[in-house]
Amino acid sequence: MPASLSSPSSLNTVACGLAQGGQPESGLNALGAALQERIGYRLFTVLVLDWNAGLSRRCFSTQPTAYPAGGSKPIREDSEFYAAVVLQGEPRLCMDRDDCARAFPDHELIASLGCESAVNVPVRWNGRTLGSLNLLHQAGWYRREMYAELAWYSALAIPVVQDIIRTTQNNEGKS
Repeated sequence: MPASLSSPSSLNTVACGLAQGGQPESGLNALGAALQERIGYRLFTVLVLDWNAGLSRRCFSTQPTAYPAGGSKPIREDSEFYAAVVLQGEPRLCMDRDDCARAFPDHELIASLGCESAVNVPVRWNGRTLGSLNLLHQAGWYRREMYAELAWYSALAIPVVQDIIRTTQNNEGKS
């Protein structure tokens, strides 16, 4: 569990990962390593909002068998996730299995991975949510006191998420 707002070694891990070639994978892997060290998770995913397609696309997962990169689902403007993370730019916290069951249609798969709590952290740039960092763990793992540190990692994810969006848009333009 985090003892301070940030750890120079974990922030350095992300900074070095962002500086390497092989993006976005090297940046996302470094981000995942730092989040595991500082916050902890059993499942970590990164979603990018594709407004043109109306989809939330999974671009990274630490459990690719259950949650492969490339998966997508419609952006639901009537969801708690949309209200909190997308519109308000605030993290959304699910404290236990009941919270997860209300929040996630795939809650049974989530529970089968030993995950009974979650925090969805917005990745924002220029007042707009671009995507989210999604960490899942045992019940009661995440707390509001973690939000400040999670904001650091979310900010570090901005260039990676922007690169994914740019690449997706370029690929769509070629079709």
